[in-house]
Amino acid sequence: MNIGDVIFQLITFICLFGVFLGVFFLVRSLVIKQPSKSENIEQKLDRIIDLLEKDKKN
Repeated sequence: MNIGDVIFQLITFICLFGVFLGVFFLVRSLVIKQPSKSENIEQKLDRIIDLLEKDKKN
């Protein structure tokens, strides 16, 4: 076995490992739902609207 074959096998294994890691992190990101930024913005806007309505009543 010459050095070219060893390098080719190492590169192949690294690429294969990278594909498995990519799939793992993709599935992990889809399964673990973090609160989205739009929900946080929506809550802040609701708070601002409530404060404006209170201010309008006074």
